[in-house]
Amino acid sequence: MNSQLEDKPQQESQYAVRPHHRMEIPERDRYFKTRNILNLLFVLGAIAGLLVYFYANHNAGIIIILVSMVFKVIECCLRLFRR
Repeated sequence: MNSQLEDKPQQESQYAVRPHHRMEIPERDRYFKTRNILNLLFVLGAIAGLLVYFYANHNAGIIIILVSMVFKVIECCLRLFRR
């Protein structure tokens, strides 16, 4: 009985892997660090705005969130108008 099980080849799991030689590596533009800093300011401002909105003053929280959205708009403009 065991010999019959051992005679059959075991099926191995295979996964499709994209060839590395065809993968395009995106170039970093000159605004890469600036955009990352603006994104970080946006995220921190949005979190701070939410905390102020829910735990303190609603108007102050909305103003903080709107100011952090300005950072995101600037980052988007840099991404769209890059050369």
